[in-house]
Amino acid sequence: MLPPPPSPDALLAALDPEQRAVAETLVGPVCVVAGAGTGKTRAITHRIAHGVATGAYAPAEVLAVTFTTRAAGEMRSRLTALGAPGVQVRTFHAAALRQARYFWPKVYGGELPELATSKLPFLGEAVRRQRIRAEQALLRDLAGEIEWAKVSNVRPDDYPRLAPGAGRVVAGLDAASVGLVFAAYEEVKRERVRIDMEDLLLVALALLDDDDRVAAQVRRQYRWFTVDEYQDVSPVQVALLQRWLGDRDDLCVVGDPWQTIYTFAGASTTHLAEFGRRFQGATRLSLVRNYRSTPQVVALANAVATTTTRAPAPDGVTLRAQRDAGPEVVLHGSPDEVVEADWVAAELDRRRRAGTELRDMAVLVRINAQTRSLEEALGARGLAYTLRGAHRFFDRSEVRQAVTLLRGAARAGPGAGDGEGEGLVATTLGVLAAMNHPATPPAGGGQVRDRWESLHALVGVAEELVVADPGAALPGLVAELDRRADVQDAPVAQGITLATLHAAKGLEWDVVVLAGMHEGAMPIVHATTAAAVDEERRLFYVGITRARRELLVSWASARTPGGRGNRSPTRFLDSVIDRSQAAGRAATAGPRRRAKTPSHCRGCGRALRGGAQLKVGRCAECPPSYDEAVFARLRDWRREQAAQQHVPAYCVLTDATLTAIAEQMPSDAAGLARIAGVGRVKLERYGSDLLAQLRPAQRRLDDSADNGVARPVTGRVRSTG
Repeated sequence: MLPPPPSPDALLAALDPEQRAVAETLVGPVCVVAGAGTGKTRAITHRIAHGVATGAYAPAEVLAVTFTTRAAGEMRSRLTALGAPGVQVRTFHAAALRQARYFWPKVYGGELPELATSKLPFLGEAVRRQRIRAEQALLRDLAGEIEWAKVSNVRPDDYPRLAPGAGRVVAGLDAASVGLVFAAYEEVKRERVRIDMEDLLLVALALLDDDDRVAAQVRRQYRWFTVDEYQDVSPVQVALLQRWLGDRDDLCVVGDPWQTIYTFAGASTTHLAEFGRRFQGATRLSLVRNYRSTPQVVALANAVATTTTRAPAPDGVTLRAQRDAGPEVVLHGSPDEVVEADWVAAELDRRRRAGTELRDMAVLVRINAQTRSLEEALGARGLAYTLRGAHRFFDRSEVRQAVTLLRGAARAGPGAGDGEGEGLVATTLGVLAAMNHPATPPAGGGQVRDRWESLHALVGVAEELVVADPGAALPGLVAELDRRADVQDAPVAQGITLATLHAAKGLEWDVVVLAGMHEGAMPIVHATTAAAVDEERRLFYVGITRARRELLVSWASARTPGGRGNRSPTRFLDSVIDRSQAAGRAATAGPRRRAKTPSHCRGCGRALRGGAQLKVGRCAECPPSYDEAVFARLRDWRREQAAQQHVPAYCVLTDATLTAIAEQMPSDAAGLARIAGVGRVKLERYGSDLLAQLRPAQRRLDDSADNGVARPVTGRVRSTG
């Protein structure tokens, strides 16, 4: 037996002033601009329940629409608890399917065609008819492109003309070819008597347009409409909503223009902005009190949202934090992605030891291919993790296929092109060429780009091996890939979430790390227009606002150890971080400070560039100043450590870090900690051993000083943390 429903006064008493204003505005049209974490679901469910409790709404005449079945289920549960169980809550597609199944036989006769579970089989036939070779990644990109075209009311014949103006790019195909595939796909679908998910919306539209009786019956059934996540609606969904309404305006929409991150699927920031023009006299309300995040996280979100490439986002809100203060946001640069991943894993491990549950932590990246080094680093520390919306790196079909090809080439021996040194990289690219993997990335984004990134991550492993061992060959690469795959087999239940920023929308965690946030990844390299860069900024904003208590943002100056450190942190941090000091160091978000003089080479005085030069304190042109015997002893020690731990040598310490140690010759732990690349974890793990390796040389230096021989002068390098 259900408890008695709350009274109207009790429903309102549970809300803050802005939420209460939403709940009391029962007659439309109403536009609610709700910032991240401001309780929009609470506000609109209380509005509906308040309308039912006061008798303004009949529950069966209310239709609430959202975008995911999870969100619809949550809203339905809340309404039941608030005394409004009879309200209809559905996704756009579920509502369209219900109407299409009911009215199709009455209008067109027969049963509604069967709904296809996937576009890929039909697309496979369509590309064959056009004599186009397409792998699964390209088929997935074509499926996404067809979805965009259909929800944007773009027909196959119009696609070649309209797609370029909308910035649509499918890697490997021109617009005319995509249009032909689109037309062939529709033909195959008709032959199989199937419809896809986008057809559901188009069928519902056609039924309402073709038969006045259908439109009249739908409008008699539903009088009051609420649409959640209105910033995500597509043109077809807007058109369907207009047909449901007819000439009425009892509509409440809720959304946040700063969370419009699906324009590739037909969404637009203009829907909220144009609501007042479409519905004259509409009431506009704002939810600004953020209950999710600490003031530190909210301050960074507001800072990122204050500036866009072109102009402030339309109708956006400035968040006001309601939680108590928490830790400062951490902004951290590393010399390369291996060091960055190890830092991320160490920080999360420290929080685990302090009592944070693994399920309350997340690492968010821009694209799936960025998870490889993070998966390894988490697995190496025994931290369970789970990938949301993606396969584990080594479980991805293209990666499995590539490793199989590399294994076969390694077993075939030198005749298969096995090489040494830099030749290993070329050989790896040669093997992957059998999978049509080019050395340079494809144009645009999508699954084709993600596939390229995943395969090129294997090339990155080869590059890392070459840095650690110039004699590395294909068998060593295969063994290293097998080792990395084995390390990742940690239990995943209750683990740290690894996800892309897109997959994280609507979720939240106590601790969030935004990893790989360098130029080229954030914004993504193929975001070449002002509008595309603005969407990347909104995506970054969404990532920031997933954090409840702690937020860490990290980037790497180079992709691989020893690589050219020419990356900089995302431009979206420019308002809170000094770019001239950003590479290879830790910081906290705060007001921009005046730039300090850049680090200079202690030999010639030239400005240093990149993480490797910053580590050793000299430029590449100046000769090293270390004792070769000391450096050899350190390398021998590192080789023994790597063998004991079954990891590559660079995972212990990179060559640049060993060089810095040999040149600076620290005599105690404090001096060792000042060297870039020797963070807290590595100081605890290796500090005493490293100092022991240096003591014989230290004694020789001290004896030389006692005999009147000048001791070499060494510089200090700022630690990366």
